[in-house]
Amino acid sequence: MRKPKIAVVGSSSMDLLVTSERRPLAGETVLGDSFQTVPGGKGANQAVAAAKLGAEVYMIGCVGDDPYGDEILANFNAHGVHTDYVEPVTHAKSGTAHIILAEGDNSIVVVKGANDAVTPAYVNGARDILRESDLVLIQQELPEETVIETARLCGELNVPLLLNPAPAREIPDTLLEQVTYITPNEHEAALMFPGQDLSDVLRRYSTKLFITEGAEGVRYFNGEQEVQVPSFLVDVVDTTGAGDTFNAAFGTAMAEGQTFVESLRFANRAASLSVQGLGAQGGMPTREEVEKGLME
Repeated sequence: MRKPKIAVVGSSSMDLLVTSERRPLAGETVLGDSFQTVPGGKGANQAVAAAKLGAEVYMIGCVGDDPYGDEILANFNAHGVHTDYVEPVTHAKSGTAHIILAEGDNSIVVVKGANDAVTPAYVNGARDILRESDLVLIQQELPEETVIETARLCGELNVPLLLNPAPAREIPDTLLEQVTYITPNEHEAALMFPGQDLSDVLRRYSTKLFITEGAEGVRYFNGEQEVQVPSFLVDVVDTTGAGDTFNAAFGTAMAEGQTFVESLRFANRAASLSVQGLGAQGGMPTREEVEKGLME
């Protein structure tokens, strides 16, 4: 089978990860258990995850001209992600994410840094690779105008676009119409469609809107009925990056021509495996691990 070609327009950062028995209250200091720095950012996470799942991946983004930027680029290269369209910029530091892993979940503060240099003009400079792609992945750790322009450009080039609307913010109706797939979690969906019955919203955006619901799996409307594709029960170590793994896996499977149900099962299995490792990219599974997991 030919490798699908995926372009990821997105953020890259260095994750500063602290583990602790509990997170501090306002004004409080607590002792942590461990600290490590690992490459991250929603775009970079999705690029690495898709590459590990067998896609040919091109990253479109910016890092700082600094040691963190060097590490991020080296990490892309180590995972086989093409970096022809990743530019080190001198006017901003590399993005960072400050993560506290405590009480069985994570809290994250993102500083965008060089990711704000991923402008509409920058994305247009990658038009050639977008045109050649089977699918484009984008998230919302970039300027809003960049997301809007990427959707317009993908429409012009007739290339499918998967929008992972995280972090959550209000999304224009025109953008919702332009994207091919959109994958909010249940909290993001509630913010996107305030006061609306999500079953009605799923019906309105049939085979476009896929709402992830953690252990409950994924809901969507297939044109005839609402479908719930269940998740896989596992022992959770760290949920950081699970959503990124899901989106990369879903996008990869769809780019390969798998059905919606097949793609969602593949994505759910990949995400369930990812939460058994530490760090956003630390638990991301290989293609072989996902396929083996689907047979268990």
